[in-house]
Amino acid sequence: MMKYEEKLLSLERIIKDYGQMALALSGGVDSTFLLLFSKKVLGDQLIAVTASAPNFAPDEIAYARELCQKEGIRHLIVDLGAEILSQFSHNPPDRCYICKKAIFSQVKQQVAAQFPHAVIVDGTNLDDMKDYRPGHKALAELSIASPLKEAGLTKAEIRRALKELGGDIWDKPAFACLASRIPYGETLTPEKLAAVYRAESVLRDLGFRQVRVRCHGNLARIEVAPEDRKKFFDLQFMDRVSALVKEAGFFYVTLDLIGYRMGSLNEEIQE
Repeated sequence: MMKYEEKLLSLERIIKDYGQMALALSGGVDSTFLLLFSKKVLGDQLIAVTASAPNFAPDEIAYARELCQKEGIRHLIVDLGAEILSQFSHNPPDRCYICKKAIFSQVKQQVAAQFPHAVIVDGTNLDDMKDYRPGHKALAELSIASPLKEAGLTKAEIRRALKELGGDIWDKPAFACLASRIPYGETLTPEKLAAVYRAESVLRDLGFRQVRVRCHGNLARIEVAPEDRKKFFDLQFMDRVSALVKEAGFFYVTLDLIGYRMGSLNEEIQE
């Protein structure tokens, strides 16, 4: 098994071989690290690409834009509009595959038009392979490279490396596509996605760092880090959370008694 330092050297070799690289920048830890690391390797041969769609959080897109401006990196924003949802609004178990295929097909088309020699990459890491993620199949079909996974880097190693590079979000909690908050089979709409985003923003403003609001029709099921569940022992606090989440667009508000775990809506299809 390669050591941490060996993995970083491997990543550097992989990126050098690309020559020119277009990175799908989501604004999360993985793609932010890959952006800053790749800038040192490729310089102005690095291009960042961010997709804008209803299932992506607006603050993540804003962070990606600000980061590229700060670092002086060319940044292409691909606005997919609300109509992109029509391709996977029926929300089947392979939603992630359909979504990734639709989004990266358009990204690939626009990158090819402007940077025909660029290798398109994403921020998939080694740990991502442990969860149910049918989107990986779409990436393979479209020949999207995943250098972090190829170098064998885990999430913990990427956080460490980003901290060493001076990245200010090295300890940012994982944040997935907003559609992952809605159970398979329940129709995706811009209104539901916006309600989830508003409710999660409210909870983060209250001090919760790791949080998910799972949308079950007009019911919001809140997941917070297991150690944060005790905050809800306060009745006044529960009333406040309930009122704020209802203002975000829900009618009922409940707390998941187990707490946050990655991909909790996949548990039903994995049984």
